Amino acid sequence: MKDIDDNGIPHTTPRQSATFSNDINSDIRRAAATGIYDIRGGGAKRKVPSFDDLLFLGASISRYPLEGYREKCETKVTLGTRFAKNPIELDIPITIAGMSFGALSGPAKEALGRGADAAGTSTTTGDGGMTPEERGHSSKLVYQYLPSRYGMNPDDLRKADAIEVVVGQGAKPGGGGMLLGQKISDRVAEMRNLPKGIDQRSACRHPDWTGPDDLEIKILELREITDWKVPIYVKIAGARPYFDTTLAVKAGADVVVLDGMQGGTAATQDVFIEHVGQPTLSIIRPAVQALQDLGMHREVQLVLSGGIRSGADVAKALALGADAVAIGTAALIALGDNDPKWEGEYNKLGTTTGAYDDWHEGRDPAGITTQDPELMARFDPIEGGRRLRNYLKVMTLEAQTIARACGHNHMHNLEPEDMVALTMEAAAMARVPLAGTEWWPGKPGTGF
Repeated sequence: MKDIDDNGIPHTTPRQSATFSNDINSDIRRAAATGIYDIRGGGAKRKVPSFDDLLFLGASISRYPLEGYREKCETKVTLGTRFAKNPIELDIPITIAGMSFGALSGPAKEALGRGADAAGTSTTTGDGGMTPEERGHSSKLVYQYLPSRYGMNPDDLRKADAIEVVVGQGAKPGGGGMLLGQKISDRVAEMRNLPKGIDQRSACRHPDWTGPDDLEIKILELREITDWKVPIYVKIAGARPYFDTTLAVKAGADVVVLDGMQGGTAATQDVFIEHVGQPTLSIIRPAVQALQDLGMHREVQLVLSGGIRSGADVAKALALGADAVAIGTAALIALGDNDPKWEGEYNKLGTTTGAYDDWHEGRDPAGITTQDPELMARFDPIEGGRRLRNYLKVMTLEAQTIARACGHNHMHNLEPEDMVALTMEAAAMARVPLAGTEWWPGKPGTGF
């Protein structure tokens, strides 16, 4: 564009509105054309304060680093030590989050079980029940008990190594997920006791309780069904983490699973994903504070999820007080979702590699989040399991490297004092000093 037009009059440079950006304008046009809200998965896409805003200090003179080739850094974690006769013992503090059969294909669920088992960790059923493939390939399988009760039966509860009572999910606290009719195949319909090919929406709250007192009764019921053998997890969204963690512990949970808004493989309204909930970074310290105030930190284990991607994220979560983390979206990517080799097919769907989030439509070119037999045939669960195992191994090695550099011989010995923050927001949320200072917003004794 010329700075001066043919009449010699200067042009002003066009400016895009920050309020009405191209993305917002596109959403307005789509809503005006269709009259329906947008549904997608993939968690929040807006930029929020995250683990990327924290840095480890490492050791030098004041702290002594460990030699990576000679000195061990332990990674084992035990979940469910409070009441369960048989707590879950994991080789690594990284678990696979709940993703349902129905949302994922049978071979994908098998691959998650294979990969988790090879890495010495657990996987989780998700909504929709327990498949023989997943149970058969998972030495440690957590059974999700959701408001929908899809596929739930006492026999499968007794087959599980732990039970996770889902109260909320990070991408949609207070809301339920959706499974469109094209993904409700004969097998999915049979497992969920639903009509084939009809859209369904998972409930946002359990039908048989209205508060924490009822949750306590439900946990006791589950313990009686399983003879007090397996741990009972309670999964909460990052809405009011201090109070929800407190109530989960008082209701009798062995483990609290805390989920931030950057996670969310399940589909729900875009407006919900982007405007409800809190960033993962902001929810962990209030939850840890609740456990500490109750004298239950480390006795009730805390599992953090919501956008965990690397060993650095794992190390930061543990340093802030978590016992373990759970991954969902990252696990799907490790299996092969959003792979550039399917770029041409993603383009046909109106998207591109790395941006595909319409998993609910059942047209996933990678064959992972679909029930289409032809697409499913593209995915090899043995190779997928191998890839997931490799990814979990790398994450663990990265986290160990950081822990050793900070002078720790167990990843659980990482602590907030090992870190600084790059922004005021991250310093306030993580309660670690702003880099170059000894202060963070709200630090006790500072007056501000």
